Amino acid sequence: MMSARHILHGQDSRPLRASGAYRPSPHSRANKIARLAWGCVWFLLFRPSPKPFHAWRRMLLRLFGAEIGPGAVIHASVRIWAPWNLTMGTCASLSHRVDCYAVDLISVGDYATVSQYSFLCAASHDIDAPDMPLVTAPIVIGAHAWIAADAFVGPGVTIGEGAVVGARASAFRPVPPWTVVAGNPARAIRMRRPAVAVTDAGHRSAERRGQAT
Repeated sequence: MMSARHILHGQDSRPLRASGAYRPSPHSRANKIARLAWGCVWFLLFRPSPKPFHAWRRMLLRLFGAEIGPGAVIHASVRIWAPWNLTMGTCASLSHRVDCYAVDLISVGDYATVSQYSFLCAASHDIDAPDMPLVTAPIVIGAHAWIAADAFVGPGVTIGEGAVVGARASAFRPVPPWTVVAGNPARAIRMRRPAVAVTDAGHRSAERRGQAT
């Protein structure tokens, strides 16, 4: 009989396999090779790039299949699981240390901003199945929306046009357009005036370009 110490330290995986809880990776070999190649490029060419080199980082992402609009701002510390699952619109922004867990599609609309330390999580696990298989669903962030600092957006969530997800909020359900949500789980706290975001979009993109330099 195996002791608890052996099991806790991973010295025998037979109990997991016997119970059906073990499951091999769902990702194809081609997917793994592509992610390995991207990881090398990220480490050697993307992450060390100087702060104002947004065009350089846009080019690298496009080489790996990302659809990146003109003027998009992607900071060097951004982590992207699979660039080919990322779409960014005109002047969209991913700030410092944003984590795009793009196992499924992630779309960031025109003039939308994802602030520092936010986590866009397009995958989870089915906790009701014994082997907890991977489940994925796309994330859509509408034009002029703002994901504030350290917020979480879960799989299958659509953030409507002009909506705001407050700092450290966790959005597990769709957020209607021009709605401000906060908390965990995120709840609506007020509406946002559409004219504010639309008229200020140019100013915000100019500010981002100024910060980048």
